[in-house]
Amino acid sequence: MDKENFNVIILGIIFNPKEKKILIGKRENGSEGSWEFPGGKAIHREDVDKTLKRHSKAKTGYVVKNLGTFFSENSSEKDDLILIYFLTEVFEGEEKPGDDFVELKWIHPKELGDYLTTSAHKKLKEYLTDLV
Repeated sequence: MDKENFNVIILGIIFNPKEKKILIGKRENGSEGSWEFPGGKAIHREDVDKTLKRHSKAKTGYVVKNLGTFFSENSSEKDDLILIYFLTEVFEGEEKPGDDFVELKWIHPKELGDYLTTSAHKKLKEYLTDLV
């Protein structure tokens, strides 16, 4: 029996409860609308919380507190890609785009459609909109 391999992407939705906004980043070498949530590929045998915090810190400059997973999906663009979303808050650090992000922006969840290059799943948008 063939084993199927999947790539797992861990994404952190960094939420500011005071401002009711979430943080997105613009990718290097991206088109005008290439905004995404901070995250990256899971590494085999690395703790998921560690993966989430490592990618968040590298891309945003922030150390985040993981509030838990709230959504996962198979990518609509690639059959072998699974996306897992975690709600996080800033714990400490200074905002600084890094890794493949060249710009960061705090937006209201209702603005997601104006920035994301791929359409966000309906349930994901509903959850984020309900945060505010």
